[in-house]
Amino acid sequence: MKAVRLHEPTGIDGLVYEDVPDAEPGLSEVLIRVAGCGITHNELDWPVWTCRAGHKRTSIIPGNEVSGVVVGLGFGAAGFAVGDEVFGLTDQLRDGAAAEFVAVEQRNLALKPRTLDHVQAAAVPRAGLTAWQALFDHGKLAAGQTVVIHGAGGAVGSVAVQLAHWAGAIVIGTGRGHSRALATEMGADRYVALDTDRLEDLAGQADLVVDTIGGEVLAASADLLREGGRLVTIKAAFDFPPGRDDVEKIVFVQVSDRNQLAELARLIDDGTLRPPVSEVYPLADAIKGFSAKAAGGLPGRIVLQP
Repeated sequence: MKAVRLHEPTGIDGLVYEDVPDAEPGLSEVLIRVAGCGITHNELDWPVWTCRAGHKRTSIIPGNEVSGVVVGLGFGAAGFAVGDEVFGLTDQLRDGAAAEFVAVEQRNLALKPRTLDHVQAAAVPRAGLTAWQALFDHGKLAAGQTVVIHGAGGAVGSVAVQLAHWAGAIVIGTGRGHSRALATEMGADRYVALDTDRLEDLAGQADLVVDTIGGEVLAASADLLREGGRLVTIKAAFDFPPGRDDVEKIVFVQVSDRNQLAELARLIDDGTLRPPVSEVYPLADAIKGFSAKAAGGLPGRIVLQP
């Protein structure tokens, strides 16, 4: 099969489009014909060069978000049948979905939203799960509360804005000025452009801050919270601001959850949630896709299509 591989941890320029051994489903896995693969621009820098058994990997196929059609079942696989249209996450310590086929554990998949094509569905799993878990699992967001979402025009941030609006929260988005229209369209009640507006004007207004940016923005975020508020980030914990013992600070890594994937699919199918697709590239042009996202300025997720 054709796939995109990285043979050394050299980043985007090391990606090679080539023939690789066919994927085969193992225990409790399904084999998927990939129709769309969502990519994260910095995933090539993640510490993924050691497999779960502790051995060094000699190559990686990136792309952890997948949508496609089940074409085979491994021993013990249950809950899906050949021909089912599914979406979900691959294991980042195993080969990903930037390929014609990929084997994925059944627990990491759900039936694809009926109202989306595979390209749109491939943009949902990581962004959707990260946003859901930041807002509800870790942020404990409730109706009537105020949430500040940093990076509201990005893949995770735009989903978080929609979910927070659906949950009945007052939503304040932040990001670059060019993302104002998108964040407002997605449900933000207010938008603060970090390149022109004053973040400090939000001091003491939020019950929850969800950060997808890190750095100076995260460092300034504790001051935005009311007493007892929560600061949730997917960025580095060492950027947490000192002080403010009266607020809770949480850093987390998104995990796969079939039930949450199914709920995201339901919200998409009833029109509540719109997937954050940015641009689509042929699988053979993966370098162009990764480079475009790394350059910044593109909202939503880039999808590779075999």
